[in-house]
Amino acid sequence: MSLSTIKDAIAKGKMTCPSCKKPVTKFEKYVDMVDSVWDGAGDSNTEFKGSKVTLICGNPSCDWKERTEYWSNYITE
Repeated sequence: MSLSTIKDAIAKGKMTCPSCKKPVTKFEKYVDMVDSVWDGAGDSNTEFKGSKVTLICGNPSCDWKERTEYWSNYITE
């Protein structure tokens, strides 16, 4: 779900660069952070703690780039 939220926010221009205040244009290195994995007697599950992503402004004259798990703070409505 986090990956689709990030993609949607970037596509709609809702993720804002804190440096130049323009929309973030791309991201890389998305990963879900695993909280726990368990397996037992035919029942198994993986629980996720959140996700991390590297956000890249990509606008001319702005070289802002940040690896964060708090990516939702950059989304504006």
